[in-house]
Amino acid sequence: MGKRWIVHIDMDAFFVSVEVKLDPSLKDKPVIVGGNPNSRGVVSSASYEARKYGVKSGMPLFKAKELCPSAIFLKPRFLLYQKYSERIYRLLKRYAPVIERASIDEYYLDLSGCERLYGNICSFSYSLKEKIFQEIGLSCSVGLGTNKFVAKMASQQAKPNGFLFVPHGEEISFLSPIPIGKMIGIGKNTEKKLQEMGIKTIGDITKFSLPFLINSFGKLGEYLWEKARGIDLRKVRSPSKRKSLGQEITFTQDSDNRKFLKKVLVHLVEELCFRLREEKLKTKTITLKIRYSDFKTITRSYTIEPTNCDSEIYKIAKKLLEKAYTRRVRVRLLGLKFSNLLEEKFLDSLFQNKERKESALFRGTDLVRKKFGDIIHLGSYLVSC
Repeated sequence: MGKRWIVHIDMDAFFVSVEVKLDPSLKDKPVIVGGNPNSRGVVSSASYEARKYGVKSGMPLFKAKELCPSAIFLKPRFLLYQKYSERIYRLLKRYAPVIERASIDEYYLDLSGCERLYGNICSFSYSLKEKIFQEIGLSCSVGLGTNKFVAKMASQQAKPNGFLFVPHGEEISFLSPIPIGKMIGIGKNTEKKLQEMGIKTIGDITKFSLPFLINSFGKLGEYLWEKARGIDLRKVRSPSKRKSLGQEITFTQDSDNRKFLKKVLVHLVEELCFRLREEKLKTKTITLKIRYSDFKTITRSYTIEPTNCDSEIYKIAKKLLEKAYTRRVRVRLLGLKFSNLLEEKFLDSLFQNKERKESALFRGTDLVRKKFGDIIHLGSYLVSC
């Protein structure tokens, strides 16, 4: 069996990087994506300039403001970030036979057996980093190793905007000096317990036997024993056939403004229908989700003839909203999900004339968005339906 070549690509401060690309005046400034620091919420992403002050993802916004008063706070644009994530994924699919999207800004690639195709895998992996920057304009950190754990640890050590290759057979020597708090999969409580046992680095774990670690940490003990030795048998898995497609928006401030809720719904419909058409899919079941300010959550679903037309789906989604929003309580979250997805069939005989025209309209809008970004919306058209 040939050598395994696993690549981990981690976008650098992804949300912030997208914002800086669209507004170069933000470059080299402390930028925090999360919303208004005077409202509730947490840091979604922080520039490296802001991180120097101790700002971290998941930190309350008011705390981030205390640490970095000069920071520029931006409202998250998750749908925009999702589009960039899709662009990166499509780029990588051109070169990797197997690719797994671990999150919106992380990707695993399995290049095992690609030596004849690409020659030196190390050089080729570095070239992927360059391709992402040249074609999309965003920087990333890349790790290359024999498995997913080692590759991700390598990309973590390479941040920001770096590349690190861990040669075959050198996994333990690479991992050993890394502080235990930097080990992927270790939380604060486990780190504290390990520190109390005298385990300061990942290499210190190898001094303890497997039975001892299992007795001390349960199933986590096996994880610690294996990963400290650079052992990870997990495969890079391409996504299986999509079963559903959804999007949720949590508001910065709870709202009971029905006009505002309908505008958000239009936005959700536009984005999700765009993604349906991108993946050549149609939906049969539409599900609306409302979460009130008291955290009570309600969902309503409706099944229709398969479609990916914004106008048809918005009509149903609006009715579901009217049925679901019955309480005099502000809304905290609004979400939409499409399920019972079917592959699109381009058979005119199955379409009514009206749907053919609408499908052409929305596909034309898709082309404009791909080329120029979010400069065109069909909100007014949908609301009038």
